[in-house]
Amino acid sequence: MYGHIHCVVRELVLSKFGQESWDTILKEAGINEREHFMLFYHYSDDVILSLVAAASKCLNLPAETVLEVFGDYFLIHCLRHGYDDMLRTLGSDITSFIQNLDSLHSLLALTYGKIVAPSFRCETNKDSSLTLHYYSARTGLHPLVKGVLKAVAREIFDQEVEIAMISEVTEKLDDEREQNHVTFVVNIVKLGPDGVRVANDKKPKEVSSPVALTKGQFVSIFPYHLIFDEALRLLQFGCSVAKLSPVPLTEGMDMSSSFRILYPRMSFTVANIQQFINAIYVIAVDPHDSRNNSNIFSMKGQMIWLADSKLMIFIGSPRLTSLKEMKRMNVFMADIPLYDVTREMVLLYQQRNAEIDITKKLDETTAELKRTSRELELEKQKTERLLYQMLPEKVANQLKNGQKVEAEKFDRVTILFSDIVTFTNIAAACSPLDVVNMLNDMYHRFDLKTSEHGVYKVETIGDAYMVVCGVPEKTAVHAQPVADFALDMVEQASCVMSPATGKPLQIRVGIHTGPVVAGVVGVKMPRYCLFGDTVNTASRMESHGMPGRIHLSPTTYKALSGQGYLCKCRGVTNIKGKGNMKTYFLIGNRHHVISEPDDEYIDLEVFFEQGNNFVKLW
Repeated sequence: MYGHIHCVVRELVLSKFGQESWDTILKEAGINEREHFMLFYHYSDDVILSLVAAASKCLNLPAETVLEVFGDYFLIHCLRHGYDDMLRTLGSDITSFIQNLDSLHSLLALTYGKIVAPSFRCETNKDSSLTLHYYSARTGLHPLVKGVLKAVAREIFDQEVEIAMISEVTEKLDDEREQNHVTFVVNIVKLGPDGVRVANDKKPKEVSSPVALTKGQFVSIFPYHLIFDEALRLLQFGCSVAKLSPVPLTEGMDMSSSFRILYPRMSFTVANIQQFINAIYVIAVDPHDSRNNSNIFSMKGQMIWLADSKLMIFIGSPRLTSLKEMKRMNVFMADIPLYDVTREMVLLYQQRNAEIDITKKLDETTAELKRTSRELELEKQKTERLLYQMLPEKVANQLKNGQKVEAEKFDRVTILFSDIVTFTNIAAACSPLDVVNMLNDMYHRFDLKTSEHGVYKVETIGDAYMVVCGVPEKTAVHAQPVADFALDMVEQASCVMSPATGKPLQIRVGIHTGPVVAGVVGVKMPRYCLFGDTVNTASRMESHGMPGRIHLSPTTYKALSGQGYLCKCRGVTNIKGKGNMKTYFLIGNRHHVISEPDDEYIDLEVFFEQGNNFVKLW
């Protein structure tokens, strides 16, 4: 089926059930909306069947109900999108409408060249009901017919119909093809004061013709005609048929030896033709030994049963759809009678083909743009993730929007520095690759913990690692996340082995709390930097710290007091550039205690501050 059908299904689901249901159906069907919804592209029937099955499952409706609803909506869609006049002039009542559906499909085949259209035949019963015969190369789609006819009765004829299926069989054609034959009974329900439209049963008065044509005149006036009897003996044929036929034609020859019916799909018998007497017929002049020849000559026209003489007459035109095809078959405009609209149809089809080619290219371009847009969006997300790793999200968004990032003062933040103990010796003893692998392993572990604790990684320089909390988003709670991060990073560092000794790494950690100024420095490779004495003091806490320990300044210790953190008082220490400071070691909290190194501070008392009281733990 063509992508046009898929688009109607999408329109139906979106209008009745919404976008969320449509997304669910697409996912269940395994169909890509960017690739399976180009109007003039022909797709496998599996696509529409998958959509129907997915809609049935996701909407909790029987498949027959889904098809019937779709049939009803499909007619409404056609009325809204340019087929209104065509459908309303197809027949004066439901019976004639149905009888002319085959003609409509034949016309649509000019636009949709690969269409596999169904066929319809209608019989009027004694009780005024209709027996509808539906023939299709596909099985299981007959509920569509019920939905379409109900909509036709309602929207075009202002009536209601009751439709019931009475039989379904599979029939074999003479060329071993199979078709699904479904029979319906259709009852027209009377509506309104005027009732149902009734066809005029009065037969016109027969008047004898004043003109009698000779055989030669008939053959010349109708150059594309065939007359044959019930035994399929060819009794007469038009002059152009004889001229263009790839096989010699003779009167009395067996029609089935050189002719076959391409449409409707049926065995070539007079009885079959009488069943589809209102259909448009496509007949190929084709010897049996060349059925795969693409140059066969075919005609399209009408079958007329002459009851008095028991003869079937076919009056048609060469089946041509393009100037290219005329050239290939060696047919000229002069070979087509002036009264025949085939000339105009060929030119119209030529123009329509050009329009379809443009539409196809537009569909392809649109689909490609959608794919490109999606890929661009994915690349944009990757770029943004990378940018957010280099700069805070708030700052990065300002730069993306072309805004100038002003330096900002923060009254209270907490900064952490760390470095690796004996890193200089490790770098001297190992290859650069080993050092890089070691740092990458350790920093990868630290980076994961920054996301977990909500701290911002400012930078790494060699073995130095710097984080901050309270920048660029101001927060009153900034010391605790940094303290928790510090406890985790000491343990994570011990999981990384030194390539020089094969032993776990030890790091020194220093933390300080205070005011800073933050801003973006540089244009080519902008960096978000922190300035102020707080940065220097935090660095001093790290450099004056001890291996395997977290060194706290007095301000950070005060910020953590009363929060359940376990500390040891180091006492007064001379900090370079800062003078004497009373500093502390953080060793954990009531839920998590790190393993302390065996140094001179191992025996210090562990306590935490509760209010104004120091509580000793051991």
